[in-house]
Amino acid sequence: MNDEELARRFPRSHNYSLDWIREGGMGSHPLWLAEWLSQAMTLEPGMRVLDLGCGKAKSSIFLAREFGVEVWAADLWVSPSENVQRIRDADLLTATNGGRVIPLHANAHKLPFAADYFDVITAHDCYSYFGTDDLFLNYLVQFVKPGGQIGIAGAGLAQEINGRPPEHLAPIWSHDFWCLHSADWWRNHWARTGLVEVERADDMPDAAQIWAHWQRKNSPDNTVEINAVEQDAGRYLSYIRMIARRNAGVELVSYCWPDGSFSLPQAYEPRPIVDSGSTK
Repeated sequence: MNDEELARRFPRSHNYSLDWIREGGMGSHPLWLAEWLSQAMTLEPGMRVLDLGCGKAKSSIFLAREFGVEVWAADLWVSPSENVQRIRDADLLTATNGGRVIPLHANAHKLPFAADYFDVITAHDCYSYFGTDDLFLNYLVQFVKPGGQIGIAGAGLAQEINGRPPEHLAPIWSHDFWCLHSADWWRNHWARTGLVEVERADDMPDAAQIWAHWQRKNSPDNTVEINAVEQDAGRYLSYIRMIARRNAGVELVSYCWPDGSFSLPQAYEPRPIVDSGSTK
């Protein structure tokens, strides 16, 4: 995999400065993932997009610039005061260029948004950390309009690993890797709920080569990961993508939402504390 091949695969991302992309780099190439995901989604000017777990807001800026959407760049670890500087430099604090990015601090389990507010929700290289919870989709789906899309893309598996990881992956397999799953696993994880209609669940072609190529560009000293990914050669490690639309008319079960904000309806009926015929 060379730069020319990657430019053909990700033509929009190729126009962005490598130094800008690498600044404060976190994990995978944020624009490659955002572009791959966007290739199978409907993004139109003026749409409201929640970019959940946006990190340094690179994916948010990309979506606003490329598609003219309004993006809420929400992250738990990166301060919105830091991200607003990137957004200002990209001239995206207002909608004068057709797109806009609003930075904010948010926990995926306690989101400060109104129901049915967004047209689209995206998550790039982060959803696995909180979305494997069997109940999380039931919480998240409330924030996108019925018929709206939810799309995720990031590190995953080409096939599920049962038991201990293979020996060649042991040097990089920290406990956070257990949240990685295959596209088929994710398809079943969402489809079985009936909350959404899964439109796409697939692997990025040549994912291992692209993964290793980016690590060489972004973190050349990370030889342990580069060697493991190259030795794996796509047997297990991959990039996965899934896109689904919220089904209308499906009742959400709010008492199990992770933000803990739900209150059971008052159902107290007074009863005599002592029976009238009691001699006690």
